[in-house]
Amino acid sequence: MAEKDRFVSPAGFRLYRLSSAPGSYSLFCRLRSWLQREAAMAKVARQQQQDGSVIKKIENVRMLDRYNSKKTSAGTLYLTATHLIFFDTENNKESWVLLMHIGSVEKLPITTTGCPILIRCKTFLSVTFVIPKERDSHNIYTSLLVLCQPAKIEDVYCFLYKSNSDKISKSAGWDSFNLETEYKRMNVPNEAWSLTTLNQDYQLCDTYPKFLFVPSSVSTSILVGSSKFRSKERLPVLTYLHRNKASICRCAQPLSGFNARCMEDEQLLTCILYTNPGSEYMYVVDTRPKINAMANRATGKGYENENFYDSIKFNFLGIENIHVMRNSLSKVVDLCEQRNLSMSQFIGGLDSSGWLRHIKTILDTSAFICQAVNSGKSVVVHCSDGWDRTAQVCSLASLMLDPYYRTLQGFQALIEKDWLAFGHKFSDRCGHIAGDSKEVSPVFTQFIEATWQLTMIQPTTFEFNERFLLILHDHVTSCQYGTFIGNCEKERVDLKLKDRTFSFWGYVEEHKKEFLNPLYSAQVETMSPDLSPQNIRFWRGMYCRFENGVHPREHVYDILLATSEQTKSIDDHVKFLQKRLSYFKRKITDGADMVKNSLFSKEICIEPMSYNKEDNIIQSMNDAFDNLTVMEPKLDEAHKVAIEWKSLREAVSCECSTDSSTKKYHCWKCGNVFCTRCIDMNVPLPGHLSQEPVPVCHGCRKIVSRSSTESS
Repeated sequence: MAEKDRFVSPAGFRLYRLSSAPGSYSLFCRLRSWLQREAAMAKVARQQQQDGSVIKKIENVRMLDRYNSKKTSAGTLYLTATHLIFFDTENNKESWVLLMHIGSVEKLPITTTGCPILIRCKTFLSVTFVIPKERDSHNIYTSLLVLCQPAKIEDVYCFLYKSNSDKISKSAGWDSFNLETEYKRMNVPNEAWSLTTLNQDYQLCDTYPKFLFVPSSVSTSILVGSSKFRSKERLPVLTYLHRNKASICRCAQPLSGFNARCMEDEQLLTCILYTNPGSEYMYVVDTRPKINAMANRATGKGYENENFYDSIKFNFLGIENIHVMRNSLSKVVDLCEQRNLSMSQFIGGLDSSGWLRHIKTILDTSAFICQAVNSGKSVVVHCSDGWDRTAQVCSLASLMLDPYYRTLQGFQALIEKDWLAFGHKFSDRCGHIAGDSKEVSPVFTQFIEATWQLTMIQPTTFEFNERFLLILHDHVTSCQYGTFIGNCEKERVDLKLKDRTFSFWGYVEEHKKEFLNPLYSAQVETMSPDLSPQNIRFWRGMYCRFENGVHPREHVYDILLATSEQTKSIDDHVKFLQKRLSYFKRKITDGADMVKNSLFSKEICIEPMSYNKEDNIIQSMNDAFDNLTVMEPKLDEAHKVAIEWKSLREAVSCECSTDSSTKKYHCWKCGNVFCTRCIDMNVPLPGHLSQEPVPVCHGCRKIVSRSSTESS
């Protein structure tokens, strides 16, 4: 049978065209379609086997569109140990939901078409599956409740996860940050600040890092006494030192009650003041509303008594507690899920949630600290326990003060220092494991959004883009990496996460190019953002990114990055063509000179031209032009590169779709769009002068490889 009559299916089966019987072509198409579906479903099964076996498989499940209940997708639902996977059999599309991303599961009233289950994710994805049988629906519901919040920290996803890429080792990223090195960058230790070893075994404060920097003039008794006077033993320690010697220190609220005092704590704050000899006073910033701080006095806590602390100005800056923030975000999520809202309803709902007011209050507090430090005044910051609001404003103030923290590497250092090392309770606040739901709160989400607000106000001052912030936000809750597991440094050391899990920073380093801001210009030293109410925006890219379905909408930075790569590819191809043209031009010039010399040689001018001589000249001309194709190979299919690149949103080349963090890539040769599983590898294109390896798809790689084999 002729080779052209063969068809090779994705599963590797070889079929032959049925061309003899009437209607055989439609039969062939149906058979081919069936084999393609089976191959795609087999691919889903193979992929999930890397993470765990299928717990449940349910067919004839419908996935409802979020905004159009009449628009549904029918397919098969797979529940594995780590993912919920929906395979759309009609469109050959996969939708992956990581179980650790699931925030809540709700059984909706039974309808005539089946039993709906509403799943809300911590990434603000909301999806409804209609399962035909009530028994299957109940099994999925109960299984999800167990799997989305494991009972033990050792059961979270990072301990099961295995990277699909050989480029990222398990050790990658774990050693990219060192706390002592970060303080050395700030010229600490010095004559005013020194390292104390009192917390080497986490004995002074088990939620602080082992390396603490305190005023050089303080004694051990002062540090121990102050620690006992502060909530959770979180005494004032250095977190940031500015180039003008003004500092930011952080701690927890004092156990002052109505009138208690601690001489050691008062002496420690005085020593902090003296580390900055150019200032006569310093600030103590209590991030809470004053009424909340006063209420805490009844429980034996509270705030500093101004009569006991000299040369200190106290400020209450009114950031609400974790419970208010949790309820506020819940209102935003409910608002974004409503259909057919009018403009006044949306604006009114957003205003009543108070979310943007909370974001502005956090930014205003951070800006106050930034201005104080920049003007030469040291600041001591605390909230209740010093690991939520304190982490927010200390890190944001440092972000405004130091341009290093606005780079990709510096932002990593900022999170490692102010959030991870100083004990923000990631596992409690993000609900990594089953526990008290009242401990869950979007504290880190607010920090991410406040950073995004700053990038919108001054877009050229940050090296990273919006995509990086979204990926960071999602992976804090995904538990795919061990970086954000646990509530403090001591817990992470006890869990041996460095040896047992992958690091998020290793992933960031491998995909660094995706997270770069093309508008970045490192010129601003200290930021002075305009925090007027009209500059605080609703982050549609975070809370409404799934408004078109389970796959997130296209980011503007992805468009800019794709445009930059496309321009680079075309420029490289133009240089290749220019080199080819120069070669041909040189060859034509050489051939013309040879013919000219032959025609006007002395021998030809004196002797009459014979037919043999004329034939020789014509033959010489032909030989000269024939050399153009002998010396330089002809342009073929392998030398072509994509001039037009498909839109990321309109891509149909890649039939698989993973979770929301999966980035789409362009093949530089054909211009189609694929995910990481469908882009083969980076190879040099014959049509590029630089011969730098670039991303290509499977099909284009075969063309390039075949051309390389033939030319060799």
